[in-house]
Amino acid sequence: MANSKKSAKYGRETKGTGFSDHLTPLEPLDPAKITTVNDLVAAMGKTAFGARTVGEAADVLTRMALDEDTFVVLTLSGAMTPAKMGLLVCEMIDRGLVQAVVSTGALMSHGLVEGQGLPHFRAPLGWSDADLLRCGYNRIYDVIEPEINLDEIEKTVFGALDTIDPSKPFSSWMLWDAIGAILAERVEGRAILKSACLKGVPVYTPAMSDSEVGGIDVYLHRLLRLKSGKPILVNDSLLDLDHFTRLMARQRKWGIFTIGGGAPRNWAQQVGPCIDLISQRHDLHEDGRQAWWEGAPGKYSYGVRICPDPPHFGHLSGCTYSEGGSWGKIDLEKLHEGSNFAECLCDATIAWPLVLLATLERLKGRQIKKRVFAGRETVEEIQRTIDSGL
Repeated sequence: MANSKKSAKYGRETKGTGFSDHLTPLEPLDPAKITTVNDLVAAMGKTAFGARTVGEAADVLTRMALDEDTFVVLTLSGAMTPAKMGLLVCEMIDRGLVQAVVSTGALMSHGLVEGQGLPHFRAPLGWSDADLLRCGYNRIYDVIEPEINLDEIEKTVFGALDTIDPSKPFSSWMLWDAIGAILAERVEGRAILKSACLKGVPVYTPAMSDSEVGGIDVYLHRLLRLKSGKPILVNDSLLDLDHFTRLMARQRKWGIFTIGGGAPRNWAQQVGPCIDLISQRHDLHEDGRQAWWEGAPGKYSYGVRICPDPPHFGHLSGCTYSEGGSWGKIDLEKLHEGSNFAECLCDATIAWPLVLLATLERLKGRQIKKRVFAGRETVEEIQRTIDSGL
């Protein structure tokens, strides 16, 4: 009786077979058929629950990579670099999977530690946090960051700050780029900021002062300049917003790959509403001249989100793409088509390596070529335009 009622509810008298309504059948994950990471992730995508979302994330990342007109933004939060996920960022930059990075300052600070070849350690069993404090060890869950590491990177940060022109304000991407230039000159191994500098990928930090490098080190440098009578360096966070917004306005399509959430995700996603509000200000338009924001995509057409947080707490880390669509940040038509967005509710240190390695296997080692407005000349051109007041 219950099944009959259910069939009647949908206006039919027969029970569906699944195939009769063109539903997609699931498939068992067969270990005998798996020999590569891509085999595993593809098989996971044909199962259910969290495993399926890992497969879907790899599908969307591959699709974003192969879409030559899509400019991809990587947003990063959480302790990914002390957790030793930094080379995943390098790989995404070096292989052309992303064209801009928005990150917490802490993640980049610890990435600088890693980039300079300084080690992180497993937190020792049986040690209290008081014991760690006495020995100069900073704990991040089960990872140790020795305080001497942070002392060491301070030298690099000060060297980068000394290259910045004090006659005009600077932004976070300028500081990270200056640090990246030092790493490119002095470090043989891979480093996030080195890769970003060499590839012309700007790294933005919305909450710059909330970190070891962008906050404490820059502040110490400021105090030393004040004491010595030198002109101080002034950070202007709106320069980052101006630079990123102009960069995004020049693209055909937008994609976003998010680890975690927080300020980096929101800052990157708010570019659509920002451009929309600018376009509504008729007092910003000039007669006979096309405004730089005209023709911008306005919404993200692709998205991959890896984060374990649920949406019901109301914070950005757990916010669904559909909710972002209500703000005009996400293209809801593309979202509802079902193939351009994936949300993987999982620890990023588990899902991210699987998603990325599966994608790289599918790309068969080729360098991604994009027809997007990006690279070293681009970011410098935009900055010159901003400096000129246009």
